[in-house]
Amino acid sequence: MVTERVERRLAAILAVDVAGYSRLMGSDELGTLAALKAARRDIVDPAIAAHSGRIIKTTGDGMLVVFASVVDAVTCAMFAQSQMAQLKGVPQSIAFRIGINVGDIIIESDDIFGDGVNIAARVENECEPGGVWLSDDAYRQVRGKTTFAFDDLGERSLKNIERPVRIYSVRSAGHSPAMRVASPSESKKPPLPPDRPSIAVLPFSNMSGDPEQEYFADGMVEDIITALSHFKSLFVIARNSSFTYKGRAVDIKQVGRELGVRYVLEGSVRKAGGRMRITGQLIEAVTGAHLWADKIDGALEDIFDLQDEVTTRVVGAIEPSITRAEITRAHVKSTFSVDAYDLYLKALAAHYSQTRSDIDRALQLLEEALRLDASYAWIKAFAAYILCIKIGQGWGTPEDREKATRFAREALLSGSDEPKTNAFAAHALGWLAGEHDVALAAIGRALHSNPNCFDVLIRSGWVHAWTADFDPAVEHFLRCVRLNPVDPLLGHAYCGLAFVHNLKGEYEEGTEYAKLTAHNMPGWIFGWVHLAISSAYIGNFQEARAAVGRILELNPSFSVKQYCVISSSKHDWMLEKAAEGLRLAGIPE
Repeated sequence: MVTERVERRLAAILAVDVAGYSRLMGSDELGTLAALKAARRDIVDPAIAAHSGRIIKTTGDGMLVVFASVVDAVTCAMFAQSQMAQLKGVPQSIAFRIGINVGDIIIESDDIFGDGVNIAARVENECEPGGVWLSDDAYRQVRGKTTFAFDDLGERSLKNIERPVRIYSVRSAGHSPAMRVASPSESKKPPLPPDRPSIAVLPFSNMSGDPEQEYFADGMVEDIITALSHFKSLFVIARNSSFTYKGRAVDIKQVGRELGVRYVLEGSVRKAGGRMRITGQLIEAVTGAHLWADKIDGALEDIFDLQDEVTTRVVGAIEPSITRAEITRAHVKSTFSVDAYDLYLKALAAHYSQTRSDIDRALQLLEEALRLDASYAWIKAFAAYILCIKIGQGWGTPEDREKATRFAREALLSGSDEPKTNAFAAHALGWLAGEHDVALAAIGRALHSNPNCFDVLIRSGWVHAWTADFDPAVEHFLRCVRLNPVDPLLGHAYCGLAFVHNLKGEYEEGTEYAKLTAHNMPGWIFGWVHLAISSAYIGNFQEARAAVGRILELNPSFSVKQYCVISSSKHDWMLEKAAEGLRLAGIPE
């Protein structure tokens, strides 16, 4: 008789399940199953693979995963939760609870057992939806080794566990010194406030009584952030970093420390019938003092005036020296059609997930908006950018490329001085059409109008990178990191830095930034592309082959030829260098 081999090992155990799964299944079984399947396919499983985890078993609404390192387990969990937070408010959105423990496990066949597993499962049962909680044993192994912060939640008596277990919650913390990131391997510290007034605008609460109106409140905040970023005397944290606090009870002083800002704006939006109410309060982060609080009411068709009023009052409270002329320049209305604007906000909310279905949905909504207002230049530029994402991921067609180029040209020809319109159109023309001189001119206009906007800076970084103008490219990518320190999509900036370092022959730095990209955005193909290139050039063919494997999972038809078709480089040597790196890594011709 053959006895199955039993093995013991010390491991980090991650347990995850869907909060309120039975209730969600009861209200919408098919929608919940589809949402869970999409979350696993697009976020959870790629994150586990990128952080060297192994899925042991799944249980319908959850799973059990083991890692060799607690640091990898925590980093994977926090990344997955930050990605899931971007879907909050989307119909059929779900929330995970994650518990992590480190302990001795028994490996028997393809399953694991033991107290180490049981404690992870019990910690997960205690965890809040959207959170990551650790046992004390896991906390001792991870403290001081990551960029995250930890809150002591005290001892808990867990079911079927003999001793009380002290539990810690994990939260994001700002991770770059003020206005500087020397290298991705440096120890990260919470950012210091810059030497000018600085502000973060937190997600506004949706008070409409309709969860499907969440997109509207989020879009309002995005527009207020954009308006504030126009003022050169203000430092404004970008949208995605502010939105990591969505759905959480926050300590304003803590937000100020984590994001490195002096002021925090929070509020709510109520949309009912043809009326709107916006409430806001501006708080000094260090002292907690309220500088301004008020409510602003108006008709829905006056939405742009209401946004302008919020911006004016905030600016007046922070920086009274700002002139009326500056305020007037910041209040640029892209459309007078409230219905077109509403469709844009829905598209904006959809595109953050970066999944194929949501990218297609965003494009559909944007084209509906253009049917209502064919002169809406910003929508054309934004649609061109969304088409860039689709093409880059291998989901596009020649017709998509033609449409994106047409949208971008029409946006620039509209004569709009709106910075984001010029920046997104420049990105599409530089990348898809190779019109680098036009792109540089357009991005120059955008930077002149608003040099503090994350969206403008990230596009500027790429346009300058494609033209081998590396110094401003690096400067703008690094400024993006400071403006948006905890953005789950910050991989776009890290990838730009990897691209630049690889072209300069600085492959070690290119590898580090490519790894940051791949870990932050495992479903985005270009992080893996630049990791394959840099790894191959330094002779690390094991890592290069692993990156190639991931590339071909995301796009089975990917080849050197396809890379050359969808890439933008002003000089032939740039494209040749990247193509040779891909060949060395093992990408088929």
